[in-house]
Amino acid sequence: MRPNPVAPWTRTRLRAAPLPALALALLVLATAFLAAVFPRAVDAYESEGVRGAVSGAGAARTGIELGAPAPGLDEDQREREDALRGTALRDRYRQVVAAMPRPLRVDRAQSAYGTQTLEPPAGLDRRLPRPDLIPPQFTLAAQAGVDAHARVRAGRLPKGEGLTSDSRRVEAAVTADTARAMKLRAGSAVHVDTVLGERVTVRITGIVEPLRPKGAYWSYDPILRTPSLIDVPGNNAQEPKRRWHAALLLAPDAGSFLPAVDQNPQRYWRLAPDPGALTAGDVPALKQHIASLEGGPLRTELRGFTHDDAMVSTELDKVLAGYEGLRDAVTPIVAVAAYGIGGVAVVVLMMTCSLTAVRRRSELALLRARGASVRGVAVRLLAETSVVAVPAAALGLLLAFLVVPHARAWPAVLAAAGVCVLACAALPVRAAFAHRRQQAHEGRDDLVTARPSRRRTVAELVLLVLAVGAVATLRRGGLGDSGEPGGGGGSAGWLVSAAPLLVGGIAALLLVRLYPLPLRLFARPLTRRRGALGFLSTASAGRASAAQALPLLGLLLALTTAAFGGSVLTGIADARDRTALLAVGADVRVDRANGTLPAALATEIRGTPGVGEVAAVHIDWYLRLPDQTTVPLVAVDPAVYARLTRATGLGPFGDDELAAGDGRRATLPAVASPDVARRLGKGAHSFRTPTGSFKAAVRAVRDSTPALPTGSAFLLIDRGRLDHPADTALLATGAAGERIDAAALKRSVRASGSDVEATFRAAERASLTDSALQSGAERIYVAAVAAGAGYAVLAVLLALLHSAPQRAALLARLRTLGLSRGQGRRLLVLESLPQALLAACGGALAGWAAIALLAPGVDLAQVALAARGTLAGLGDVTLRADPWSLLLPAAGVVILTAGVAFVQAWWTARRTAANELKR
Repeated sequence: MRPNPVAPWTRTRLRAAPLPALALALLVLATAFLAAVFPRAVDAYESEGVRGAVSGAGAARTGIELGAPAPGLDEDQREREDALRGTALRDRYRQVVAAMPRPLRVDRAQSAYGTQTLEPPAGLDRRLPRPDLIPPQFTLAAQAGVDAHARVRAGRLPKGEGLTSDSRRVEAAVTADTARAMKLRAGSAVHVDTVLGERVTVRITGIVEPLRPKGAYWSYDPILRTPSLIDVPGNNAQEPKRRWHAALLLAPDAGSFLPAVDQNPQRYWRLAPDPGALTAGDVPALKQHIASLEGGPLRTELRGFTHDDAMVSTELDKVLAGYEGLRDAVTPIVAVAAYGIGGVAVVVLMMTCSLTAVRRRSELALLRARGASVRGVAVRLLAETSVVAVPAAALGLLLAFLVVPHARAWPAVLAAAGVCVLACAALPVRAAFAHRRQQAHEGRDDLVTARPSRRRTVAELVLLVLAVGAVATLRRGGLGDSGEPGGGGGSAGWLVSAAPLLVGGIAALLLVRLYPLPLRLFARPLTRRRGALGFLSTASAGRASAAQALPLLGLLLALTTAAFGGSVLTGIADARDRTALLAVGADVRVDRANGTLPAALATEIRGTPGVGEVAAVHIDWYLRLPDQTTVPLVAVDPAVYARLTRATGLGPFGDDELAAGDGRRATLPAVASPDVARRLGKGAHSFRTPTGSFKAAVRAVRDSTPALPTGSAFLLIDRGRLDHPADTALLATGAAGERIDAAALKRSVRASGSDVEATFRAAERASLTDSALQSGAERIYVAAVAAGAGYAVLAVLLALLHSAPQRAALLARLRTLGLSRGQGRRLLVLESLPQALLAACGGALAGWAAIALLAPGVDLAQVALAARGTLAGLGDVTLRADPWSLLLPAAGVVILTAGVAFVQAWWTARRTAANELKR
């Protein structure tokens, strides 16, 4: 008779305890997802950053031009002319494009080739515009593809068949901007000299409008699209002279005509890179290929089918170097967040497995007593956790691929695999170590009476040494020496990036060691009180298992990480707010370049919805001081301007500090910058300006002022003593609780003149976040703060759930002794508060200590202001403690702990004491 089969161990365990298995699966899923999505998110925003850097730098910098001179004068004239025709250039263009190596991809739609004059001839027609009586210059360009990149507005495109260097008439087209500036139309003629002194007639056959004027086809050499005024060589700096420079667009086959006006016209092939397929991993290879193009094997290959003297010019390598500089500045700061949240995740995951091992201690001890080997127990536990952890980790990896679809796969796979291995191995290893020897009886393992082992002490000392070394290295060299890509720190990089985590770990271990002390201090006075709840709560908290110290460790690390990340985000936001304020000086600034504003504009802006107050400012940029140096003179209405300074915080002063006294000859009180105050001293000085003379003495010194917010030199006086000073700038602030109607204000500004500009502080603030590297780093820190808060909540819940059965049994026993339901609820809440309060206070202190210790080595300027750069007067953009980031997570932990304890007490009170004791 066959014996009944024994149920498989793994299936039995999962059926017996489905909730712990589900909790482990969710934890592994979340941790694997975070571990996998982080490298993919970094890869994605770095790739987006390199694409943004290439596309934002402009075609003139990122385009690759292969330029070759025309065949020499010793060549046959016919062969020389054929080499300049569009057919020959097109064949070479195809060879050049085919020679470009990966990952350098060419945007064929915006690339171009052709021939143009290197020495632009002068236009001889007197009807052409001649500023300073100097005739304009014209670049004659026979560039292929005009028909595909422009539409004809008037006339037709030029023809170039049959043209040679002996021709004296040629057709050309011009863009609409060129026609407008040079006063040309279809049918006009432009005459230029040939190299032999004869005149050549260029007939304008059509006016074209570029389809994509900002595209590389028209933007690599902007003169093809838009004429410009250029300085004449040998100018007098005091009285510079300028002339027009424009382009005439010949037919693609008209290149054979160009030797008539320029003995050495240039052939060119301009390649526009396609940034759409670039990734961060392509940058090293791309830089190597560009170096080869500029002076290596690739240039030699290109010269083989173009010309022996062909040269490659591009600034794409400089654009990539600028991108790498920003990336190398951002990466160490992001690495801090990665190490922080990674360490918290590892601690919480190991804490979960350790609490599971403690909870199943009796079960595993019984297996060992019945003959199970340590290996057998470990293998069974490994099978249990693998069945749960492997699918959860795979699902987390899949979610990471769905959230960030376009990035490298192998870093995410390795990260998720590491989480899976840790989740599978932590419980078996912990159980095997705890049950390596069979014990007939185990003593009490209270948190208050537990004594740290020597191995734990040594490990804590090692961690302390690492933390001290990390803090010292970071304070001395900053995160730039962290050893990240582009850094110079070598193997010390991980240590510096993990400095906040190490500081939080040391604080957590110190708090765990000190935890029994406050319990004893609180227990002593409570023993002499009449009520039993205080004594029972502290005694129960002190008799908790020593394993309860693990949630405390995870909780402190999570709070420290959240506080550090929140302070980083606050520092970045404050730096951008300050930079935007220094760039504008108020909420809105209206001014005109080198001119005055209409007198009625200030009144009109005051009536704009949302505008609270408008300060009219007169600035004389060339006030001469007694030492013959010049500084800007700022004349304002004292009362209005004083309120503006107090509202913005830029050099605030009182209403009466600037007000002029009675009498036209009275000495004006002035506010000056430190440099001007030093040069003027305390005495009164007489000044003469185009708007009147006055005598002033410095009465106050300020580093900045809203009219000139970037910290430049200035002298500030009451405008009431000047003779009709014109407004040169208007500074407006918003009304309390209202938003300025930007559209209405812009309409008023446009109506005042085309050269009047309005600068909004909000727009300046938004422009500081254009970089994909900046926004990506910010998203990483937001995710780190959120994940830190989530793991803190998880640590609290795990700790409370681990002790829930014992607390429920204790409450049931006390209820049999006469404890009421209300007292039972208060007891469970009071019992959970010591650890929660200690963790909250310790987490806030640890976060503050980490920020205070590491702030000198953390420079947030690159992350906050990469799009602009730091302004004078901004100062160092360093880390500072944010009270909300320190206190809000800590308070949330206390509230959550009390809430969960109250819910548990309410639920337990609904059950009878007999039912609880039976469990």
